[in-house]
Amino acid sequence: MITFPNCKINLGLNIVNRRPDGYHNLETVFYPVTELYDALEITPFDDDSKGNYTLQQNGNTLDCDKEHNLVIKAYRLLLAACGSLPSIHIHLLKHIPSGAGLGGGSADAAFMLKILNDQFKLQLTTQQLEHYAAQLGADCAFFIKNQPTFATGIGEIFTPINLSLKDYQIIIIKPNVFVSTKEAFAHIHPQRPAEQITDILQAPISEWRHRLVNDFEASIFPQHPQIESIKNMLYEKGAEYASMSGSGSSVFGLFNPNVNLPKLSVSEDCFCFAGRLC
Repeated sequence: MITFPNCKINLGLNIVNRRPDGYHNLETVFYPVTELYDALEITPFDDDSKGNYTLQQNGNTLDCDKEHNLVIKAYRLLLAACGSLPSIHIHLLKHIPSGAGLGGGSADAAFMLKILNDQFKLQLTTQQLEHYAAQLGADCAFFIKNQPTFATGIGEIFTPINLSLKDYQIIIIKPNVFVSTKEAFAHIHPQRPAEQITDILQAPISEWRHRLVNDFEASIFPQHPQIESIKNMLYEKGAEYASMSGSGSSVFGLFNPNVNLPKLSVSEDCFCFAGRLC
């Protein structure tokens, strides 16, 4: 059985306050980008002991060993919860860049839970899958339903929203820059925004440029001006809205459905994707 874990973008991201546990409360909207995806395949194999796995990974290199891969953690989580699972071979083809704020690893984990549920007829409900996904990462549970979602708390409290960017074109660019979570939060000054993100998203996209903010940009752009220059370039090329996604180094631009996407001049070590939203 094969599935195709897709990425997401953040529409706005406000760091509201610092929690007593050291984490930060935030507000953001997750929006799925279904045309940019990995490929995840599982194949059962005969093994009397059950509960074993092999992993073959191709495509983009991941900076972690096999045991820390989120698809393995997802398998182990359901193995512990169900008591037994057939042994499987896992083939993961990585296309979504890591460290980009696009949720590629989280998507892989969530889709792993879903494909295991389907393949082995575990009869887990959507709510149960979300519960398990949340144990693997704050945004993992978003990819269970994979629909536009207003996220609060540390990014794990979800409220569905009525938002469609269907047919809008998107360009995503990730430079060869790594931004650590520690670095992203280093210069953050939490504050509650004057406008709620969900209210701003009801306005025409042409108004988002001056109203819809990712708070991490103020922290990251001075340290990595290359990322800011990509955002400026997207606006110069006609994007109606451009922003960094999450706390990672990727920047996306939204373009009107009826325009021809511009040709961009980016360095060879940049990841670049162009497609349409659903």
